[in-house]
Amino acid sequence: MDNRFNLSGKTAIVTGGSTGLGAGMAIGLAEAGANIVLVDRTECAETAEHVQALGRKTINIIADLFTINPIEMIVRRTLEEFGKVDILINNAGIIRRTPAIDFSEKDWDEVMAINTKTVFFFCQAVARDMMKRKYGKIINISSLLAFQGGVFVPSYAASKGAVAQVTKALANEWAVHGITINAIAPGYMATNNTKALREDPVRSKSILDRIPAGRWGLPDDLKGVAVFLASPASDYVNGHVLIVDGGWMAR
Repeated sequence: MDNRFNLSGKTAIVTGGSTGLGAGMAIGLAEAGANIVLVDRTECAETAEHVQALGRKTINIIADLFTINPIEMIVRRTLEEFGKVDILINNAGIIRRTPAIDFSEKDWDEVMAINTKTVFFFCQAVARDMMKRKYGKIINISSLLAFQGGVFVPSYAASKGAVAQVTKALANEWAVHGITINAIAPGYMATNNTKALREDPVRSKSILDRIPAGRWGLPDDLKGVAVFLASPASDYVNGHVLIVDGGWMAR
């Protein structure tokens, strides 16, 4: 059974890999045997050190994913270094917190650009290589707000709902090519995106009171989920949005 989760010899691109959930998932894939291409706006030095300490190969590509322009370069460099793309984790994203009545066009466009547009075109770019080999695993990062509206984050909720639907649409088209496309919908996680919430004692308490697990999620909580969706263990799982929320949605 363990071989079903073995990623030895696989190559994974992980966007937003410098910290938080991206770093956690990248390290999880490396622990399962994968070589990792780390993509972020800043150097992913700490994550790269963890990956290398596990005996895996890694390259770090600094790129601004507010536009789709770097995607072709990232895929090309991955193919030059490793010869293939087996796994993509579309994790890079941003959030802007403003009441809907005051929300700016700039904030709307920037959130939608990186959270949704870049996700779609990154999927498209890696799928071209995956289709040649009839194999690929794409994991998009959605959110609980694909199911709920949230408060003060209208563009984030819209973008993550779109990620969930794009995931399903691509699964319908690309399953015949041996590619599975699934999404992870994290709950309330201890990352930079939730710093303001965690530092607000009233808001933090109201969140923790609803989570049956009684704590904020951690990057390590996505390791096993990412490995499952990236491995042969999930070969018949396609177009699924897997919630990882400590029980929030069950409440």
